[in-house]
Amino acid sequence: MKKLALIAILAFVGFNSAMAQKTAKMQFKSETIDYGEIKKGSDGVRVFEFTNTGDIDLVITNVTSSCGCTIPKKPDGPIKPGASGKIEVKYDTNRPGPIRKTVTVYSNAEEPTKALKIKGRVLDDETPKTDGGDTDTK
Repeated sequence: MKKLALIAILAFVGFNSAMAQKTAKMQFKSETIDYGEIKKGSDGVRVFEFTNTGDIDLVITNVTSSCGCTIPKKPDGPIKPGASGKIEVKYDTNRPGPIRKTVTVYSNAEEPTKALKIKGRVLDDETPKTDGGDTDTK
C-alpha cells in the first residue's frame, strides 16, 4: 500500500512539473516602431505584430505607455499557440518634436513584462524635412 501511495505521489508531482513548463511566448516582428519624420497632424496609428510561439494561450492583461500622448490598444482575447496578434499604438502627431516613448506589455508570457519602443520626429509646419541630401543650390 505504501508503494502504491508513493507511486501516486510521484506521478502527481511529475504531472504538475510537466504542466508548469508550458508557457506562452511573444515573438515580435519588431520591438521598435520608427515613425521617421512625419508632418504635424499625420496619421499616428501604427501596429506591433507578434506571434505566440509558446505552448499555451497568451493573455495580454494590460498595455500602458510612458505618456498620455501615446494610446496603446491590447488584443481583445487570448492568442492561441501559433497564432498572431496586434497591439495598436496611436501617437498624438499634433505635438511637434522628437518621439521617444515606451509601450509596456503585461501578460502571462514567459517574459511577463515587455518594453516596446516608438521613435521618430513630428515636424512643425515650419520645420524643413531632412532628406540627407545636398541642399546647396548652385
